Order: sequence, then structure tokens, then C-alpha cells
Amino acid sequence: MSPTIDRPPLIYLNNAATTWPKPPGVLAAITQSLALPVFGSGRTTGSQGEDYVALAREAIASLLAADPPEHVVFTSSATDSLNILIQGFLAGCDAGCHVLTTELDHNSVLRPLHELARQGRIRLTVLPFEDGAVSPDTVEAAITPDTRLMVTAHGSNVLGSVQEIARIGKILHDHDISFIVDGAQTAGHIPVDLWSLPVDAYVFTGHKGLFGIPGTGGFYVRDPETIAPTRYGGTGTDSFSLFQPRDMPERFESGTHNYPGLAALAAGAEYIAGIGVETIAEKAERQTAFIIGELKEEPNVTVYNESPSLPIVSFNIRGMENDDVGFILARAYGIVARTGLHCAPLAHRAIDGGRGSVRLSLSWFTTDEECRVAARAIREIAQHADPSVGSP
Repeated sequence: MSPTIDRPPLIYLNNAATTWPKPPGVLAAITQSLALPVFGSGRTTGSQGEDYVALAREAIASLLAADPPEHVVFTSSATDSLNILIQGFLAGCDAGCHVLTTELDHNSVLRPLHELARQGRIRLTVLPFEDGAVSPDTVEAAITPDTRLMVTAHGSNVLGSVQEIARIGKILHDHDISFIVDGAQTAGHIPVDLWSLPVDAYVFTGHKGLFGIPGTGGFYVRDPETIAPTRYGGTGTDSFSLFQPRDMPERFESGTHNYPGLAALAAGAEYIAGIGVETIAEKAERQTAFIIGELKEEPNVTVYNESPSLPIVSFNIRGMENDDVGFILARAYGIVARTGLHCAPLAHRAIDGGRGSVRLSLSWFTTDEECRVAARAIREIAQHADPSVGSP
């Protein structure tokens, strides 16, 4: 038999990738969704089970103030949603029309747009940021007569900063420019009111701040007629027609839904509503400020945003590669963090020369004691680092 190895208790601080643990109600909803046949959504008859699609749609619409609920569309992920929206908004665009995005954005935005630029279908401008944000004035200065679309993250998955979506959206709409906002890092973490925000589409993912599971995501679209469908298939409605229905949400939803995933998403959104997003945000702000305050005491530690609006702390230790720091945190302290570029290469090129960073990201289930242990562990590692060796 192999010898037993004593390991420290697991401290999970990679919630910006996928939240863990999940609320008990989420796990129960998944089990229940698999215990009975699926009903509802115009596809089957019966009354023994739940219509998880409808439950999830209503829960997300309520949490995000998205009206009407039928304009909430479910997909397999935020990346899937962004591809659908980018292609759909630009379907009728003349070759070479102008699109804006930012250095803060994730590859789920950058790669689709750069591919379209490589094909000659769009002219792309990537806007710089300062102090974690893109200035609305920078956005306005970049607008040209043929600008048709801007796509950007609501919150940075590297810096934890939140963009001035209201001001940027007003500027864009004053110029008749469509606005897609990637809310993968903000939905469930901070209050979002889509009724009042000047956005044309807002993207969410199920498995991060909404406490669902991987394989779920979606978007809210204000005016479906502004977007061309890019996928076609069975919807369980209007089946005699050989063309995609124009009604919502069937206009953008084809194929079988992820019923266990949507059951989890509905339960996650209801759990958040029961606590209150403001309460979640207040706790996250306090815990994040504590960790940053501790790390700032170490001269060898560089924190890249000392005042994040989301529970994300990105840092490096002088004299050490971020992958090595992550390895030590995991093996010696049982702390799960994230290292590398976090799928946001342009943000890292701006803040650390493309080296990457260690990222801690918290959730509602992160305890104060876990924050203290993590901060102490990082300080111990930093105190044993030689800042004259290796990376700056």
C-alpha cells in the first residue's frame, strides 16, 4: 500500500474560472432533473416534472432585470453566446465595417473579432485601458462613420475592474452603434439592471457567479430583429415550417436544451436572489480588500489592481514565475489559484509584458479564514523569494 500523505485542506480560489462549491439546492436540482422525464417547452406531454427551461428563463430575467423574459436565450456557454451575437449583429454589415473592442477582453471576444478582421469582413480597433478601465472618451474618439458595433467585457477577469457600461452605451447609441456586453464575470457578483443599461445584448455564463454548472450560458437581446439567426434546426414549435421561427426565444434556440444544466442555473439564480446581490458584493469587497492589504505589505509582491470591483486579485512575486507560485500554493498550502494569461493576452501584455500572473478569485462561499490563510501563504512565499533572480 502507498503511504498516506497528509495534505492541507482544500482552499478553492479559482472562482472566476468556475465557482465551487455549489449551493446544495443546485446539486439537488440536478438530481431531480435526472430523476423524472423532461416536460414542457412544447416538446413533450405530461405533468410529473418541471419545465426547467421556463424556470431558468424566469429566474435569470428576474435577477438581471431583463424584460421580457422571452428575450433571454440559452446557449452552451458565454463563448457560444458571443459567437452567435457577433456573427448575428454583423450579418448585414458591409465588408470592412468598423468594430470596437478593448485590450481588457477575453479571447472569447478577441478571437472571433480577429478572425473576421483576418477575413477582411471587418476593420477592428482594439482600445487601450488605463487604471483597469477604458475611458468613455477613448471610445468616443475611436468612432468613425462606419463603426457598427462594440463588444467588451463588463468586468475584467484579470483585474476585477468594471467598465462604465452606462456611459459607454449612451455614447454608442448616440451614434447608432450596437453594443454587446460580456457579463461572464459580473452576473451574480454585482447588481445588473438590463432594463436601464443601454446595451443591445448582454452575455452571461452559468457556471461562474450564477452558481450553475459548465455547459450553460446565454444572452439577453433587446431587439431580436437587429440580429440574424446563425443556427437553424428543431425547436419543437411551428414544425411544419421549413424555416427558423421568428418568435423568441426559438429564433435563436435550436436543438435539445441542457435540462440538468438549466435546472442548476435556475436554482443558482434563485439562491443568489435569496441572499441579495448587494450582500454578495459587499462581502466580496471586504474580503478582497483584506487580501490586497496583506499582499501590499510585502515589497516583493506586485498587485495589479489594488481597488477591484470584483473579487479578483492578480499578482506576481518578484524573482518567481507565476506558475511556480501556483504550484507551491497548491502543493504546500492546498490553495487552488489560477496562473498564466487567463485567456486575456492583451490585458497581460499591458500590465506585465505578457508574463501572466497568479489570480485569486473568491465566491460567496469563501470564508474569512480562507482569506487569512491564503494571504499568509503568499506572504511566506514572497519572503523566501529572491527578487534579484528571474522574472522582474
